[in-house]
Amino acid sequence: MKCLGYIWIRTEVKIIAMNENVALRSALDKNLKSAVTTAFLMLPESFSEEDLFIEIAGLSYSGDFRMVVGEDKTKVLNIVKPNIAHFRELYGNILQENPQVVYKIQQGRLEIDKSPEGQFTQLMTLPKTLQQQINHIMDPPGKNRDVEETLLQVAHDPDCGEVVRLGLSAIVRPSSMKQSTKGIFTAGVKKSVVYSSLKLHKMWKGWLRKTS
Repeated sequence: MKCLGYIWIRTEVKIIAMNENVALRSALDKNLKSAVTTAFLMLPESFSEEDLFIEIAGLSYSGDFRMVVGEDKTKVLNIVKPNIAHFRELYGNILQENPQVVYKIQQGRLEIDKSPEGQFTQLMTLPKTLQQQINHIMDPPGKNRDVEETLLQVAHDPDCGEVVRLGLSAIVRPSSMKQSTKGIFTAGVKKSVVYSSLKLHKMWKGWLRKTS
């Protein structure tokens, strides 16, 4: 009986672990798809794999105060370039299964539906937080339109990608500002000035490499 109880407990633990893994995998897939969709909206109709992966890797830096005041802006490129194969492995199935995408694997190029209908479909699958931020940006005072109505308008806007970028920046910026100001008060003003100078020097060197 004791043995049976032990087996039952072990089985239950395995089932719980499996369920947690399924839930974790589902959440990860959802996040990966959201990243791809957001990047699609900010890219042209035709682009390379590298363009896509750079856009995806740069999502967390959109509007980042630290990137504006000194972080080397080639950081995203430095992340993507050596890891193209890993990005391809991570996003390959999502790209191949997306009905709005023509994925030319051999050429490493993609084409996306940029029609208003296509963009509306993409906008409707964005995370709710980003949808609400876009609605906040586009909704005139006193109008109080619902999110779907606003997204339909944005889908027809030639600057749809820039609107999405603004929404993303509005989400990322407060977090980066908070971290930067926290660093100032934690490390002290003098240390922060030295640190910022080093960051600006690093950014300057990155710019020189780009223009040479």
